[in-house]
Amino acid sequence: MAKETIIMDRINLIDVFEGISLPRLLHTQETVHDATNFQFQDTDILLVTYPKSGTVWTQQILSLILNKEDIQNTITKPTWERAPWIEQVHLWEFLAQNNASKPRLFTTHLPSKLLIHNLKNSKVRVVYMIRNPKDVLVSYYHFHKFSKFLPDIDSFEAFFDQFLEGKVSFGSWFDHTKGWLGVQEELNFFLITYEELSQEPHQAIQNLCKFLGQQLEPEQLESIVHYCSFSFMSQNDKLNFTLVPPEIFDHSVGKFMRKGTTENWKEFFSPEQNARFNKVYQAEMGNLTSKFSWSLY
Repeated sequence: MAKETIIMDRINLIDVFEGISLPRLLHTQETVHDATNFQFQDTDILLVTYPKSGTVWTQQILSLILNKEDIQNTITKPTWERAPWIEQVHLWEFLAQNNASKPRLFTTHLPSKLLIHNLKNSKVRVVYMIRNPKDVLVSYYHFHKFSKFLPDIDSFEAFFDQFLEGKVSFGSWFDHTKGWLGVQEELNFFLITYEELSQEPHQAIQNLCKFLGQQLEPEQLESIVHYCSFSFMSQNDKLNFTLVPPEIFDHSVGKFMRKGTTENWKEFFSPEQNARFNKVYQAEMGNLTSKFSWSLY
């Protein structure tokens, strides 16, 4: 069957795995089940994010750190090949191409409850990238508008309600965040925020290096800071997803890399929505001891 036919057959389908909605274009019941039983190696690195939290940005940074001696060659490959998602249909294809590389770098959007049993007795380095959920909501809304494999949405107001209720792909941001932060003491775990990476990229990258057991020469650090900048990534077709066919992304109505800023939510939330979001946030997250480098006000 031609790839185009497969895409059209699966483009608008949603699967549900243990209560989590997933776009069938990239996931199946079988691939997600396989991900929950994935055989990690102790040298592996797993990037965990909720969608639209800076995933591609962090993939770029981590892969450049791990390939600091060969940065120019590394940036010629799409990030989804350098750090494949363990729950997606193309995982084994990428593993076959890069099986010899160590350490292996993987990505997942899955909640902790599906992976903790395979990770808690390992030495796998887990990097959890988190972002102000208000900015996540806005970015996810725009992603829906040009992604043909996600359900259509009527308006920002409708998506706002769906997000707060957890009725979006990969479920509730609140559950995802509380789940992973709740198991961090059981894992070899590193927490980084989108905001600290935006505000102090040099220091944030150095902190990641320390966690990964890597060391950068000053010129390597400057090179990585340059190649992970929004200006570079948004103009690079290996990173900005413009090579993805229009059957999947309608590039005429949006961009994968839209702004790369913080606090963009202030341009979209009404005062009433802001008050409602804050109330839900406090109810869901008020007991967390973790402090984040963002403001909800």
